[in-house]
Amino acid sequence: MEFSFLEPVADEIQNLVKELSSQQLGRKIVFHTQDDFPDLDQIKLAIIGVSENRGGFVVDFELTHFRNEFYRLYPGNWEASIADLGDILPGSTKSDTYFALQQVVSTLLKRRIIPIVIGGTQDLTYPLYRAYDQLEQMVNLVSIDNRFDFGKEEESISAQSYLTKIVLDEPNNLFNFCNIGYQTYFNSQEEIDLIEKLFFDAYRLGDISGDITLSEPVFRDADIVSLDLTSVKSSDSGNFISFMPNGFTGKEICALSRYSGLSDKVSMFGIFNHHGTAQEAVLLAQIVWYFIEGFHYRSNEYPFGSKDNYVRYIVPLDEDELVFFRSDKTERWWIEIPYISSGNNKLKKSALLPCSYEEYLKACNHEIPERWWKAQRKNII
Repeated sequence: MEFSFLEPVADEIQNLVKELSSQQLGRKIVFHTQDDFPDLDQIKLAIIGVSENRGGFVVDFELTHFRNEFYRLYPGNWEASIADLGDILPGSTKSDTYFALQQVVSTLLKRRIIPIVIGGTQDLTYPLYRAYDQLEQMVNLVSIDNRFDFGKEEESISAQSYLTKIVLDEPNNLFNFCNIGYQTYFNSQEEIDLIEKLFFDAYRLGDISGDITLSEPVFRDADIVSLDLTSVKSSDSGNFISFMPNGFTGKEICALSRYSGLSDKVSMFGIFNHHGTAQEAVLLAQIVWYFIEGFHYRSNEYPFGSKDNYVRYIVPLDEDELVFFRSDKTERWWIEIPYISSGNNKLKKSALLPCSYEEYLKACNHEIPERWWKAQRKNII
């Protein structure tokens, strides 16, 4: 029923695939065609196009250029297990498109298949978030964007206001939001203050460009990653319709995409606000490639694995203590968010927050990690 919303991959792409080498990606992926639908029991990643763009710029686009570029690439040293499920076409209203996307993605999540959504405008992040409703879990959203995308409460949802609807609408399953790559001059001081008031996280473009490893613990704690392609500078993205002189480089955005794929927790990846041009499609294809490569090198670490392979460190404070864990396998770090029996915890048990070795060193010097403090506050209010 849910997959009836999907249009098969165009014959043009299927004909292209037949001409490719057996080593290229297009020959290693299964497709939704007029005559066949992939066996989802054999699939781990599913590509879905969504040509809805009424939430922002009015540009007609489709994903032929992206598919042309992506399926000509060669896979790394990994198994494909990827399906192209085709496209969700715009409904009579934006709400119709949201409903179709939510239904399709929710079904994939229940089957433990990661959707890679190549969409139009970034307001499509909202139905991706709502797809988690039936899973009854708190959700962490990471947005790679030069703006926070808050809007006025009375505004209709759009690419530049969808976050307000996510924060305000019930059921409210959002535990944390983190923006990576915001540019201060695109955001009002009121919005910047609101990020702090809500105990959300935000990293300026310059901070991440200066040390891209700062983002790794953030992605390790994410459920949804929403990438706005206008966060990449136009000289690297090929976007000269909405020109951006500053932003991430092509290399940086691919590194962020790979971090997203490496995260054991990320179960949804979306790329939005592109124009479907041949120029942008080159980078778009490589971003998706790096996400898939990251996925195939996941380590399946705690809290998904056993604690036996972790070293526990206790850092005493004046009235409390911080508990850190370090993986023997990857040398990555976590800090424990304790369950407070007397409080109204959003997290129903103690949880681990990914962190860095530098944060552990700061804690040893009695500097409480800011992300841990914010997570504590969000958990009990």
